[in-house]
Amino acid sequence: MSETGTNRAVRSNPSRLDRSVFLSQLLLAGATLFLVAVTGLIAIQRLSAPMFFLGVLLIFIVTAVSALVTWSDHSKYWIILLPVVDIIAIVLIWQAQAAIGASFLLVLPVIWLSTHFGARGAAGSVILAAVMIWGGTLFRSVPISLADVPQLAMIPAMLGFVAVTTHLTTKRAAAQRVLLTQQAGLFESALRRSRRQEQTLDELFNAVDFGVVGFDRTSTANFLNRAQRELLALYGTSDNRPAVVSTVFHEDRVTAYAESDRPYSRALRGETIDRLTVWVGEPGQQQAALLVSARPIIDDNGDYDGGVMVSRDVTAEVRAIQARDDLVASVSHELRTPLTSILGYLELALDDERLDPSTRGMLEVASKNSDRLLEMVSGLLTDASDSKHEPLLNVAPCDLAGIVTDALESAGPSAAKRSIGFDVDALPAVTVEADAFRLRQVVDNVLSNAIKYNVDAGRIGVTLAVDDGLALLRISDTGRGMTAEEQTKLFDRFYRADSVRNSSVHGTGLGLSISRDIMRKHGGDLRLESTKGKGSVVVFTLPLTSVASR
Repeated sequence: MSETGTNRAVRSNPSRLDRSVFLSQLLLAGATLFLVAVTGLIAIQRLSAPMFFLGVLLIFIVTAVSALVTWSDHSKYWIILLPVVDIIAIVLIWQAQAAIGASFLLVLPVIWLSTHFGARGAAGSVILAAVMIWGGTLFRSVPISLADVPQLAMIPAMLGFVAVTTHLTTKRAAAQRVLLTQQAGLFESALRRSRRQEQTLDELFNAVDFGVVGFDRTSTANFLNRAQRELLALYGTSDNRPAVVSTVFHEDRVTAYAESDRPYSRALRGETIDRLTVWVGEPGQQQAALLVSARPIIDDNGDYDGGVMVSRDVTAEVRAIQARDDLVASVSHELRTPLTSILGYLELALDDERLDPSTRGMLEVASKNSDRLLEMVSGLLTDASDSKHEPLLNVAPCDLAGIVTDALESAGPSAAKRSIGFDVDALPAVTVEADAFRLRQVVDNVLSNAIKYNVDAGRIGVTLAVDDGLALLRISDTGRGMTAEEQTKLFDRFYRADSVRNSSVHGTGLGLSISRDIMRKHGGDLRLESTKGKGSVVVFTLPLTSVASR
């Protein structure tokens, strides 16, 4: 440790320094007292030797001084006097009676100096001890024999080994202490950052308007944000389960989920839940629609370590959609009746042979536009009905090629008005179990789009094939095509691309959405492949044996 660091430690903890000095000296005093006691038992006459007595007296005097002086009030270099005097006292004892092994006591002040005063303390302690041992031996009245040489050589060597070992150990311990201090500082800094991040996350989660529940691997809820607590205050249980709402219902609001199928139970099992709409609150009382999602948390070993569930109140959105569907259904139903009457009277008027050509032409235009308006109204009414109830399918064996052929014949006049031609390969006979009326509705819709969004004198290609138990129908056109962004919203209800919204091409934005729903109800699918400016391809897939009949 550096001198500056030692002085700083002294000033910061004076009582610790005083205690350390006294305990170091007390250890030597205890060893000396033991040596005196043993000497008194085996050779009491040796205690009367003047040098022996003087050495013991010096050690006890130094011990008293170490206890009485407040060392923290003085420079640390004054402390060196204590082990130095100890070395002199021990050498005096050894010189008086070398046979009793007093030289081993030199280890204690050497360790003291090596520990607290670095390399200079270690070297100085060994040199001082060696000089006094050899010098005292040379000036003794008894001459040195060959038997004394090994002992005189071994004592400094042993002390040197102890001093070097102690010094290196002290340096290593100091380095480790510095490293531990640095690591402790880094740990405290990381802990403070973690607490700040945790506090920030808590504030963030408490600021959002959706409920968040976190739970550990033991299925214990360990986090609930403000929105979740407010939700539980309205719909929570009273049976000491703080993260569970009382009852969860299906979208009909009256059929309760089984305990094992509840979103929270599934989340605790580690299942992933994506945007599941459920209702909470007892029927006949205040209810709320929740959009629930859940994700498991996996640790570094790939084991389940808890999870998180998010619940958002979508009651307003659900009711708005219901209100829209009710409005669409009501308006469509009210428009359908007068439109049917208008078409009937137009047909009667067109049957009158007395009409002049100009009047007949105007009535034909009115009839065609009325037909188109009725088709749009029927589509709106079908969509409003399908948004509440799944369409019922009348499944029976039917000829898919025949359905496509009939649809092509019906679309022929509309295509001919714009000089659009059909490229139809020979359609193989393909029998599927499906609702023929619904499939015809899908094909009519796609052919209508292929004509409406095609260019004048364009082409429409139709192919039908069977591959791996699936019927594949492809209808392509040479029209304007769609961008990648437009295709992402293509099957959204009421969506129409910006490029056609303000054009002369009319539509409701419902056809493809309804068509895909019908295909998926059959166990198949409908997708679109398109490139802007290069046309589109609509691909139907349909199992030969529809899942709707299973």
